[in-house]
Amino acid sequence: MNYISTRGAAPVLGFQEAMLTGLARDGGLYVPETVPVIPESEIAALAGLPYEDVAFRVMRPFIGDAFADDELRRLIGAAYAGFGHAARAPLVQLGPNHFLLELFHGPTLAFKDFAMQLIGQLFQAALARTGQRITIVGATSGDTGSAAIEAFRGLSNVDVVILFPHGRVSDVQRRQMTTPAEANVHALALDGDFDDCQARLKDMFNDFAFRDAVGLAGVNSINWARVLAQVVYYFTAATSLGAPHREVSFTVPTGNFGDIFAGYIAKRMGLPIKRLVVATNQNDILHRALSSGDYLTEGVVPSISPSMDIQVSSNFERALFDAYGRDGAAVAALMADLRQGGFRISPNALGALRDTFTSGRCSEDETLATIRAVHATTGEVLCPHSAVGVKVAQEHIGPEPMVTLATAHPAKFPDAVETAIGTRPALPARMADLFDRPERVTRVPNDLAALQSLIRERTAR
Repeated sequence: MNYISTRGAAPVLGFQEAMLTGLARDGGLYVPETVPVIPESEIAALAGLPYEDVAFRVMRPFIGDAFADDELRRLIGAAYAGFGHAARAPLVQLGPNHFLLELFHGPTLAFKDFAMQLIGQLFQAALARTGQRITIVGATSGDTGSAAIEAFRGLSNVDVVILFPHGRVSDVQRRQMTTPAEANVHALALDGDFDDCQARLKDMFNDFAFRDAVGLAGVNSINWARVLAQVVYYFTAATSLGAPHREVSFTVPTGNFGDIFAGYIAKRMGLPIKRLVVATNQNDILHRALSSGDYLTEGVVPSISPSMDIQVSSNFERALFDAYGRDGAAVAALMADLRQGGFRISPNALGALRDTFTSGRCSEDETLATIRAVHATTGEVLCPHSAVGVKVAQEHIGPEPMVTLATAHPAKFPDAVETAIGTRPALPARMADLFDRPERVTRVPNDLAALQSLIRERTAR
């Protein structure tokens, strides 16, 4: 299996190289040269299997000879052994034809654990073979950072540096990043918003001298292995609800477009997904783009669903690449226009996107009202991101089952939940002392040179 860049001017890589590289050297994102299709009979055979077995069968065609079968099975088993639910990603029914896919039973209580725990295992195995030392730098709107730290903390051949927007993540999210005591963990609070963090991350990757000097590697959702790991739970959910013998739709609360792009890959693989619904909060650039064809940044407005407070959705580039007929030059031109504030999606490409994706928006008041209503009618407590998904899903429910992805545990966002239902959700017992642990964090300016200097100093060996 080969991987190519969405901008068409980077070397073609195998799975392991694409995983360790993260962002392509032309600034693009790696995608598989072809998407393997799973026969209907093999999809049917996934129903009822343990999550780890489904993960092996779904991911195996994308990995090629990078990992032997026995090794891959072992790494997958180790990745999910620490999850707090035997089903890993259980389904809960909210109402007629509406189901919630709980993706928050991992060690940091967010869907990012499904990908990051596996990437941690894959990276460790790959680095053990090469003897290489790397510096993982990630930008986070809240959950990716803690998931990355949890996956790589304490490793001798990895430094993990996480940029998060100062004052724009929840207290729980911040403390999950700032309380690990391991010397290889570096939490940096950047003066700016998530888009600033993401921009500085890409600047570092595009500075090849710096990239090579510190052994830069990326585990943001720009990393193809992240997307691949998330494809799996679309298969487990859909087959539990009757696929491939009936269609299933999914609604995904998203800011960076990675989680819903995984659903698109599942559909390309043959999973009978009828609709993929993009759910946005008040930072609704994806909804506006799919509605009008204009992808125009307007600035980030802080919300009670902060992990979605994004205007530059990196993984949307992967969807554009396919919508433009895999024309890397066309995508590169769009991304150049984005640096000036935005671009217009061509009519043909917009039609291609709308063939797969639809969208909706949820305001702050609607988010709180949804948390309140779902709790009153089902007893289920939603985090504000999951509530955005549920509200938009309710507007798109049809004859086929609708699955809304619940992306985080409500205890990660206790203030919003308490505002909605009057009670504060408790952290799981293993995190009960989170607010008693000392924090280690460095506040940094939104300045590339200052960041690079600090990272060189922290990772010098």
